[in-house]
Amino acid sequence: MTSTSAIANLPEHQRPRERMLTRGCGALTDAELVALLIGSGRQGLGALDLAVALLADNGGLAGLRTADIVSLARFPGIGIAKAARLVAALAIASRIEETLDARPILSSSADIARLAAPRFSGARRERVLLIVCGAGNRVLAVVPVAEGAQHAAVFPVREALAEVLRRDGSAFALAHNHPGGDPTPSEADRHTTEGLRRAAAAVGLRMLDHVVIAGSEWRSAGSFR
Repeated sequence: MTSTSAIANLPEHQRPRERMLTRGCGALTDAELVALLIGSGRQGLGALDLAVALLADNGGLAGLRTADIVSLARFPGIGIAKAARLVAALAIASRIEETLDARPILSSSADIARLAAPRFSGARRERVLLIVCGAGNRVLAVVPVAEGAQHAAVFPVREALAEVLRRDGSAFALAHNHPGGDPTPSEADRHTTEGLRRAAAAVGLRMLDHVVIAGSEWRSAGSFR
C-alpha cells in the first residue's frame, strides 16, 4: 500500500523538486525540503508525509537541527543513511551561518579602509576593490574588479553592479589605492563615485562609499550612506 500523497503521485508541477527548479527553494515548505533530503518514504507513507511526521516529532526545523543522528535513525522510515543526509545538510547550514556571522559589518568609511588596506599592501599599480554587502551592511565578498597603470585604473561600472546583483547583495562599497602615496581623491575619483551612486540607485542598490587608500592613510571620495 502506498500513500496517495506520495510525491510520485503528485502532478509534475506540484512536486517539490520540479517546483524548486522553476521557482527556487523559497517556494518550498520545510516539509518539502526535508522530503527532498530523505528521498523516499516507508511502507504506507510517502516521503512528504514522512517529512511532516519527522518535523512534528522533533518540534520543527529548530528541533531537527539539534537532533543527533542516532535518534533520527531510530525514527520509523529514516534509518542511518537518511539520518546522515539530514544531519550533514543541517551542519552545512550551521557552518554557513557561522561564516556569515563572522564577516564584518560596514558602518563607516573607516571600516571600509580597514578591510581594504591590507589588500593593497605592496601594490605598485592602482587596484579597485568592490565590497559586496547584504542585510545590515554585512560583507558578503571582496572582489577585485580593475587594475590599471601606476596612476589610473578604469572602473567598469556595469560589471561592478552586475557582480553585486549576482551575489545577492543589497549594498556595496568601493576602495582603490593611490600607489603614489597621496590618498586625496582626484576629480575623476569623485566623478566616478557620484556616477556609480546614481547608477546603483537606478537598479535598487545602495553605494555606501568610495575610499581611496595610500599606505596607512585614506580619504573618502564621497560620504558614507
